[in-house]
Amino acid sequence: MSKKKVLIVTQEMHPYTALTEVSQIARKLPQYIQENGMEIRVLMPRFGTINERRHRLHEVVRLSGMNIIVDDDDYPLIIKVASLPEARMQVYFLDNEDFFKRKHIFTDEDGKPFEDNPDRMVFFCKGVIETVKKFGWAPDVVHCHGWMTSLVPLYLKTAYKNEPLFQNAKVVYSAYAGSPEAAFSDAFAAKASINNLTEDDLQAYVSDGKVRLHEGAIAFADGVVLGSEAADEGVADAVSSADKPVLEYQGEEGFGSAYMEFYENLTEEEVEGK
Repeated sequence: MSKKKVLIVTQEMHPYTALTEVSQIARKLPQYIQENGMEIRVLMPRFGTINERRHRLHEVVRLSGMNIIVDDDDYPLIIKVASLPEARMQVYFLDNEDFFKRKHIFTDEDGKPFEDNPDRMVFFCKGVIETVKKFGWAPDVVHCHGWMTSLVPLYLKTAYKNEPLFQNAKVVYSAYAGSPEAAFSDAFAAKASINNLTEDDLQAYVSDGKVRLHEGAIAFADGVVLGSEAADEGVADAVSSADKPVLEYQGEEGFGSAYMEFYENLTEEEVEGK
């Protein structure tokens, strides 16, 4: 039997970014599942806070050179890679000077969310999918960690639904506490409507005139993980009404086996359904 392939898409990962719930899980989980027989790929943004020399990032020329369209503008996508020697694991970084060069991740020095966070999210989510297409690597599970990945479930189930590499992929979304969506403008839906999508396709991401990233991702995911002990407002309601598999909050220790079992159950449903 071939190894199951798991794509980890994360907005943060220790030691490349500061220690948070997201970065800690995104660091430990791929190593655990790789050591327990699954094949992995990890993709994250190359934020300007990441020291390329210290972490030995280098460009992957064969993967770079694409342009990603965001709000009718073209932005070059550069792919870099680094290895975690203690984990025998490679991490791929999506880079663009306009979106990721700054020395702060999601907010400025005064704690105010960047105005272009929606554009950065669209660039990253679409860039992830296009990069995996260049890999020519068909994942069995796509596991998205954090609000910045929240458009991946939508894109895989709509704009890329006929892409052969993702035909059998189960999409998992981990909802963690906190997101800057309150700062998103009314233009969010128009920006996020890539390819042949319309603003109507993003209705799950807007409720009562406000952007709800977690709720939209939950609507399009095949399975949901509660990544934080205290969920954001609306997440619990979205989970209960979605009627799909849910992995409850696992804490930061000993969670790996629960995640693997969750993956196995999701992919077994796919086999049984054929």
